[in-house]
Amino acid sequence: MTSLALAREPAPPARDDRDPGPEADFRFFVGVHYPALAWPLTLRGFRVCLSAKTLVGRAGDAPFLGCSDPWLLDSGAFTQVTRRGGFDQSPSDYAALVRRYARTGLLAAATQDFMCEPGALKATGLTVRAHQALTLDRYDAILDADTGGVPLMAVLQGWSPDDYRRHLEAYGARLAPGAWVGVGSVCKRQGDPRIVAAILEAVRSERPDLRLHGFGVKTTSLRDPAVRSQLATADSLAWSMAARREGRDQNAWIEAARFALGVGGCPEAVDRLARQAGWVRALDPPVYGYRATARSDILIPSAA
Repeated sequence: MTSLALAREPAPPARDDRDPGPEADFRFFVGVHYPALAWPLTLRGFRVCLSAKTLVGRAGDAPFLGCSDPWLLDSGAFTQVTRRGGFDQSPSDYAALVRRYARTGLLAAATQDFMCEPGALKATGLTVRAHQALTLDRYDAILDADTGGVPLMAVLQGWSPDDYRRHLEAYGARLAPGAWVGVGSVCKRQGDPRIVAAILEAVRSERPDLRLHGFGVKTTSLRDPAVRSQLATADSLAWSMAARREGRDQNAWIEAARFALGVGGCPEAVDRLARQAGWVRALDPPVYGYRATARSDILIPSAA
């Protein structure tokens, strides 16, 4: 077979590969139910998002096999707040859990936020403003308890676009330029991507430098340019529900992988699959020191 190699360019400035970086393309994190589902995915180049509630009481400093690869820790806020009106773990306990995994590929840990969906407000009996204040209090308390150098992802909460603007203002100088920040309470609002887009636009109109992460974003929104173009990263467990609805195994890693490849934002996984199949990626414009061999992002034959 004809060989079509990638031409080498001068190396770009060094950067931390664990950090998505402000210039990086969109990255998708596959949500997984429990640790055993994580390693078959990270082994194949997928990034995973794992809930803290699945790690409580787990022995050792390795949450799953393959944890040296990039992954994201979710606080498990949705389940705890909507079912119990609060958190099982104190801020100091959560910080201790995060510290345990500081030597893994953990990119960040999401703060313990209080969502503002009607179900969450009903569970606590509080208002949107109260949930925003509680989220800030938790963020400060976790930072004070020390996360061992693991970045704590702030999460913006609200219901209307103006709510998010107000919460952004309340965070103030806590959010450094270019910070990776979560946007919460959008998981159950995917029926109309325009709503999600309006929330993201409200945040970006005030802080266009922020790298926004969408929690639980479904394919309806991820396929909408008005939403996707404003997100640096997102995670979703929607693959599991889709598999169950269609009569397939809702706990199979292959279902998660197929979903992630369909969503996109998994270049490392695509590259590994391509190499295994004897293909290489052609990139235009130059990315990470390689010059394009074609005018589009395609897979081309490599030497046999």
